[in-house]
Amino acid sequence: QVQLVESGGGLVQAGGSLRLSCAASRGTFSNYNCGWFRQAPGKEREFVAAIRWTGHTIYADSVKGRFTVSRGSDKSTVYLQMDTLTPEDTAVYSCAVGRAELSAIRNPDLYYDWGQGTQVTVSS
Repeated sequence: QVQLVESGGGLVQAGGSLRLSCAASRGTFSNYNCGWFRQAPGKEREFVAAIRWTGHTIYADSVKGRFTVSRGSDKSTVYLQMDTLTPEDTAVYSCAVGRAELSAIRNPDLYYDWGQGTQVTVSS
């Protein structure tokens, strides 16, 4: 198992930026995909972005061009840089690891280790 610890959430005004971190306390992301998901109150969990073990990145249409997912050089931390935030981005953000193929990488059911989540609140 790869235990994940998230950090970097908080309160920001619309148009601002935040960077979330997902650190692997055991192991690295060398052989895993890392996905970011979010869940707003009363809504279902939603795919945000992922970085495959190959380094290939994938984004939801709603965040494409505003969010960037990357991996540290030691492959033990994955980052989600969030720019031009809007109130619609308010949610609990969680990272997770899995080994799904690219066609299924948006499916949260195919991830098996999850972080505790971090709250992101964007004020208007």
